[in-house]
Amino acid sequence: MAPPTRTPRSTWIDEGLRALAAGGPDAVRIEPLAQALGVTRGGFYWHFDDRNALLDAMLDRWERATTEEVIERLEREGGDARAKLRRLLALTSSSVLMTDLAVRDWARREPAVAERLRRVDNRRMDGLRSLFGALCSDADDVEARCMLFFSLLIGNHLIAADHGARSRADVLALTLRWLGG
Repeated sequence: MAPPTRTPRSTWIDEGLRALAAGGPDAVRIEPLAQALGVTRGGFYWHFDDRNALLDAMLDRWERATTEEVIERLEREGGDARAKLRRLLALTSSSVLMTDLAVRDWARREPAVAERLRRVDNRRMDGLRSLFGALCSDADDVEARCMLFFSLLIGNHLIAADHGARSRADVLALTLRWLGG
């Protein structure tokens, strides 16, 4: 008789991140995750001691996927600072953003999540400082450009405004050019 097939740990984490993006941390519950995966909740305990262990693993995955893996990809694909900034803007999808926004909301109520978010945002800003620092030498100018670009990454998907005859892509290109990218 073949051993039972276990749902991989990564699948539980992925489903937890989907639940987080859709409904915040309160939506990350073992039973609904098991139902969504079409498995019993018993399989959960092969991979995690408890719900908090899953939440920590989800934050680990979010941090790696949205920070370290993005930085590694930008470096691997090469190009100058302008090319990397354009790719970074293109890499920020609405699904990634929804998880990011859910983590930001969660951080308002949970100090440990707030500390992790601060670390992640500082790492992201350090990466932006490196890119914009290659484009201009004034530290104040670099910091302002980083803040505006980071705000654009987060806010772009939340803005429903029309841009007249311009497409959103046109306006993003104009904005990036204005920022020096």
